[in-house]
Formats: sequence, C-alpha cells, structure tokens
Amino acid sequence: MALSFIDGNEAIARAAVRAGCRFFSGYPITPATTIYQQMLKLLPPLKGVCLQGEDEIASIGFCLGASMAGLKAMTATSGPGISLYSEQISFALSGEIPLVIVDVQRLGPSTGSATKGADGDIQFLRWGSSGGLPVVVLAPVDVRDCYILTMHAFNLAEQYRCPVFIASNKEIGMTRESIEIDSLDTPDLLTRKYCPEDQPYLPFQVPPGTMIPPFLPIGGSRLVRQTSSTHDPEGYITADTDIIGQVIERLDKKLVTNVDTFTFFEFDSDPDAETLLLVYGVTARAAKTAVEQMRKGGKAISLLILKTLYPVPEDFIKQCINEVKRVVVVEMNLGQYVREIERLAESQHVSHFGKMDGELISPELIQQVIAL
Repeated sequence: MALSFIDGNEAIARAAVRAGCRFFSGYPITPATTIYQQMLKLLPPLKGVCLQGEDEIASIGFCLGASMAGLKAMTATSGPGISLYSEQISFALSGEIPLVIVDVQRLGPSTGSATKGADGDIQFLRWGSSGGLPVVVLAPVDVRDCYILTMHAFNLAEQYRCPVFIASNKEIGMTRESIEIDSLDTPDLLTRKYCPEDQPYLPFQVPPGTMIPPFLPIGGSRLVRQTSSTHDPEGYITADTDIIGQVIERLDKKLVTNVDTFTFFEFDSDPDAETLLLVYGVTARAAKTAVEQMRKGGKAISLLILKTLYPVPEDFIKQCINEVKRVVVVEMNLGQYVREIERLAESQHVSHFGKMDGELISPELIQQVIAL
C-alpha cells in the first residue's frame, strides 16, 4: 500500500475530496491556509470550484450558496475567522444548510499568536451563533483522525442538514506523519435525501417518522424557498408560536437525540482504576504516553479520548465516569470542556488542568497533575 507523508491540513483536504466535496471557499489565515492551497490543487481537475473570498464573511457565504445549489461544500479558518462566520453559521442552522467548517485553532484571544496552537475555541464553536441551537463538533487527534473524521463530518452534514465543525489545532494541522490512506477504515459516503419528483416540495416539511426535510437545489426546475427567519414548512416567514416552537424543538432534537450514533472516541479502561483521565485533541497524544508510563509504574488509570465534543454524548460520558471516583480533565485552555464533565458528574470528583501559553502539555506535566 502507498505510504503518504502528510500533515493534518492536507489529510483534511484529501478526505474532503474523497467525501465528494466539490466546492471550497476560504480566506488566508494561519494556520489553516494550507487547506485552501491543497483544495486549489485538488478541485479544478475534478471540475470542482475553489476560490478565495474577499474576506471570511464572503467565503462562508459562497459555501452556503454552493450547498443550497446541491454541492458538498467546505470552508476552513482559525479563531478570528470563526468570529466573522457567526452570522452565516446561524443561517446554516436555521436554513438547514449542510456545510463542513474546519477550525484550525491557534492561540487567542483576538489575533493572538498565529503560529501557536491552542484549544481555546471549543465553547465558541458550540455557542458562537444566535439562538443556542446545537451543532456537531468533531475533534481529531492526529493525521489519521483528520482524514477519517472529515469524511464523517461530510456524512453528518448531509444526513442531518447542518453545519459540522472540525476542531483541529495548529499542532495537528501542521505536523507531518506517515499514513497509509488506503488501509484506513473509512465510512461509506452519504448524501442528502432529495424530494421525489412526484411529490410536492415544501422546503421544511418533515416526512412522518423523520426529523430531516428532503432537499431540492436552488436554481433547479422546481421552486425552492429559503429563509433565515422563523418559518413554516413551506418556507414562509411566520409569527405563529406553535409552528416556531415545533421547528426549534426539531432542530434541537435531530442532533441531540441521535448523538449516540456519531459518538467517536478512544476508551482505554483499566478495571482497577479509580481515576479517569479525560482529554481531546492533540493533548491526547501526551495523555497516551503519560498513562503508559504510569501503568509501568504500577498505577491503575483509565483514559478517555473524546472525538465527538458536541452535542455532548452525555450517556456515554456518564457510563465512563461512573466506573471511577475521580475524573481529571486536561485541555489546552483555561477550562472549557471541563464544565460539561462537572455538569454530568454525580459522586465523582472532577479536577482540571489547563494552560494556554502556546506550548503543548507534556506527558510529564499530566503525570504531575494526576499525582496531586
């Protein structure tokens, strides 16, 4: 099998193309720019479109238009760009527009340090849109994850007609690793369901027994209405509180009630452990080494690496933490995802270590934190 030596950003670009992405738009920003550069090489030979918007707002707007026309679309940026994406993310949520958004996180706040990694956008991705509706956030650990989770991201965007975030990190996106792409266990590809030609099309009418409306592209032979305002099944603006409430509840439930079907993780459980180390992103690599070293020293410890951060896989997390007395959350911020674990913990003691100074958290530091 062919061995590739690529970084996380290139893995995301290659996986996107394999998943059927045929439209990319973005604006240069470190450390996400090389995704745009890769898509510029990969898409034109496939008759796809790759373009640079005049800014981040235009870039994500182009992607929404392409998706509404029926294309699988992706954009990529870093924290400052997500700030500018916010209004269009809300539009994608309300209008049920499939889109994959890659956030190659860097140290913030604001412009921060463009060449330093961090995981400071985690809560921002979840809550950075108006209305508070749930989104899907997937967090890769390495190049392999970047490839596989990108394919899952496109499937989820198509299946649930929603924006899906890939919460990468400068250290993941710009670190090269050897990988055999052909040997990866990748998912079968999914596409959004179209409205049958013999049925009338109501843009937001949900078929019985489902929570996702069928799709038709704007610009086709049949009339399609799209709006970002509160709307009825026909796509007309409405002030009817019953209809509004039903739509909002459906947009919430279509993801929250199905999160168990797309909960990605690595769980290394020790039956004798009283402590669970919980991590995500690039910190998981240091955590694996720390756990290995501690076990060699005779200490029992379990490790949970979460790769689906939102919607929070509550039942699964509770199942894992109920096996122990203590949970230690380590993350490259000052305390974001730990809030979710504290919310779910019952009798378990939850402690946290986080730092955000541009340096990776080392295995030795993790061991020190656990020993406290």
